[in-house]
Amino acid sequence: MTAGYRALLVGATGLVGSALLRRLLNDGRCTAVTILVRRPLRPSPDGHGANRKLTVLTADFDRLDEALADVEADVVFCALGTTIKKAKTQEAFRQVDLEYPAALGEWAKQHGAESFIVVSAMGANASSTIFYNRVKGEMEAQLSALGLRELHIVRPSLLLGKREEFRPGEQVAVWLSPLLKLVMQGKLRVYRPVEAEQVAAFMADLAAARSWNGMEIVKIYENDAIHATIQL
Repeated sequence: MTAGYRALLVGATGLVGSALLRRLLNDGRCTAVTILVRRPLRPSPDGHGANRKLTVLTADFDRLDEALADVEADVVFCALGTTIKKAKTQEAFRQVDLEYPAALGEWAKQHGAESFIVVSAMGANASSTIFYNRVKGEMEAQLSALGLRELHIVRPSLLLGKREEFRPGEQVAVWLSPLLKLVMQGKLRVYRPVEAEQVAAFMADLAAARSWNGMEIVKIYENDAIHATIQL
């Protein structure tokens, strides 16, 4: 049986990250959780702010090494992500979705983390003509080149769940999701929307199952793998 682990989570205020934080705090396999945020957390209705397992670090992500100087983590979770609308420029988008995850990967490598688990996106491809997919693919490529002990790349399709920010296109898809699940059969099944809670549960199970044996591991999990293995 794999021993309990200490987790570092960056991106804890996003849709997947917040679901993952709740899960880790209630998961006996995880003994401690440190999160790095840019702004103080709002009081949570589930009271996770008072959880003894939780350490909250508020810092500028551009000074990541300084912010994490005293942190020890067996598993590093990266759930960072934004949108062009929110970032306003492609450069700012790349900073959040590529540069920060790559810097976090460097930190994990240097500090001997056993496992690095990152949320990417379905269709990620460094050669894609679609900017979003290309940046996600470049992020995956940079992390894969670091020589991390275990790198797990999770590629969900459209994420379902309650966001703090309103995204009209995603909201329409959420309303249509029951129909989409019925229509997307056969070859289309791989594109089915997935609940953020499912992605979080999948990532937590990857952390608990880590089994580094001296060989570098890079694994990619497509959307259908998340659907196939998680029972909420």
